[in-house]
Amino acid sequence: MSTRSRLLFFLTAWLIVLMPFLFWWSTWFGRQLSSQKIDEYLKDDKHPRHIQHALVQIGERLGRHDASAANWNGELIRLAAHPVEEVRNTDAWVMGQDTSVPGFHDALLKMLQDPSLSVRGNAALSLVRFGDATGRPQIVALLQPARIISPGSGRVVDVDKPGTAVHQGGLVAKIQEGQLTTEVRSPITGRIGWVRSAAGAVTSPGAEIATVEPSDDQVWEALRGLYIVGQPDDLSSIRAYERESREVPDRVREQVILTIKAIQERSRR
Repeated sequence: MSTRSRLLFFLTAWLIVLMPFLFWWSTWFGRQLSSQKIDEYLKDDKHPRHIQHALVQIGERLGRHDASAANWNGELIRLAAHPVEEVRNTDAWVMGQDTSVPGFHDALLKMLQDPSLSVRGNAALSLVRFGDATGRPQIVALLQPARIISPGSGRVVDVDKPGTAVHQGGLVAKIQEGQLTTEVRSPITGRIGWVRSAAGAVTSPGAEIATVEPSDDQVWEALRGLYIVGQPDDLSSIRAYERESREVPDRVREQVILTIKAIQERSRR
């Protein structure tokens, strides 16, 4: 092998290693940002992940009781109405880290009406930290399967099988009407539950195509919230995760027992 060929070989191998690292480095929320960089990222509407990165860093400062985090209180309230769902979702979580800011409480109450199930759920869980149980129905909803609804008429040309893992925003089905193909995506992370409309079936607007069972993390967080604000009416939804037949981790089943006990004790008092 000539010297030029060897150099090209090593350069190619180096790029193969470098490119994934650069991608990981640019998207890793754990990378520390300076205060100046946080200011810059919070206003970068062209790159929503930059905004999320800055929000996560502010959340970490709040967790350390770093007084500098108060500099961005106004930005956190502003971002509660951001057009990107992932930004609002992260923002709802961050505002729950500091219960001393009245503006956060007001913003979270408004987020209970958000079109996104995940945003409503995160806002409700953050409100629990404020001692506010207003979002209890939204927390209970986190335990329920998400219904995947057809946005229009057409033929289902592709749909995931039951048990398939899917991320929030992940593709669940495709519907074709004439030359137009519409992608139907999941509003939550979890696994495909029931499939109502198999491939080849004709569907109509508002018809249920499938359901998505919530992820273990979502269920666990909901149970922790209901441990504090749950009521006897919520027990049937909670006990659905108590059955041995369900494939749930021990920490979820343990939290079910603790949550049921806490609700029953509150009811007796």
